[in-house]
Amino acid sequence: MEVTKKKLYSAVQPTNNLTIGNYLGAIKQWIALQDEYDCTFAIANMHAITVRQDPAALRRKTLELLALYIACGVDPEKCTLYLQSHVPCHAELAWVLNTFTYVGEMERMTQFKDKSAKHADNINMGLMDYPVLMAADILLYQADFVPVGIDQRQHLEITRDIAIRFNNIYSPTFTVPEGLYMKVGAKIGDLLDPTKKMSKSAENANGSIFLTDDRDTVIRKFKRAVTDSGNEVRFDPENKPGVSNLLSIYSIFSDKTIAEAEADFAGKGYGDFKLAVGEAVADKLAPIQAEQTRLLADREYLDKVFASGAEKAYHTARKTLSKVYKKIGFYQL
Repeated sequence: MEVTKKKLYSAVQPTNNLTIGNYLGAIKQWIALQDEYDCTFAIANMHAITVRQDPAALRRKTLELLALYIACGVDPEKCTLYLQSHVPCHAELAWVLNTFTYVGEMERMTQFKDKSAKHADNINMGLMDYPVLMAADILLYQADFVPVGIDQRQHLEITRDIAIRFNNIYSPTFTVPEGLYMKVGAKIGDLLDPTKKMSKSAENANGSIFLTDDRDTVIRKFKRAVTDSGNEVRFDPENKPGVSNLLSIYSIFSDKTIAEAEADFAGKGYGDFKLAVGEAVADKLAPIQAEQTRLLADREYLDKVFASGAEKAYHTARKTLSKVYKKIGFYQL
């Protein structure tokens, strides 16, 4: 008897270059999860346009992200890997869910406040409506779990609220998703200000390690990373945020526990420590970068992955949308 796997959904925007924080917080988890769960992974280009994008760059980055996913180990044969705009059900369900979401809830969203401050000349409705589209993304595929970073917890909570609200009015329709949180490295800090999350849109690029950074750039950035006035390599996020951030990064990229990572640097100075972290990261990035370059040269293959993924995603999403349309009273042919 075949055991039905729990469903899992996650998506990443094809904007800017992804950092190792994005890799650790999302893609690396996906690789481990695709054998355990029935996974649906999206490139969220509809979310991307809440901020003005250069059309040619958006198309290029979409292909680059798909190639990167596969280069990292996401297997299109094991999961549903697709482009959000290829499945119109996302926009259709988002419109319905808008009528079950309150303006006050959207105005309280931290990301809406942050992005409104950053893009004061373009505070558009999509920026406010972003969490409703995210809810549609997740609920379309009846996801049991969503791997999320700490900063996305608020969006997952509003998704749960919308699902419960709809279910209570019309009878059970949506699976109410739960979050999967990574215990180590859930929030990778900026190398220059470890109290802030490492960001792909940070003002100072030296604080972020991008998946496209070459070996020399990676090591140079880690050598400049902030530590503290002491000399002991010890995990203590409150008193030693810089060192703790680097230990988190090292432990994940070297597949060691924090305790093992601390032991590796017992009696060693910060210089040796930062160089070792940089080398561990660069060693892992090199084969990924080489495989991404190879895949980008095979446009026909990438288009086939997108076409196959869109077909699989649409089949699942359409079933959910039809159920929703029936519940709310839309006449269907």
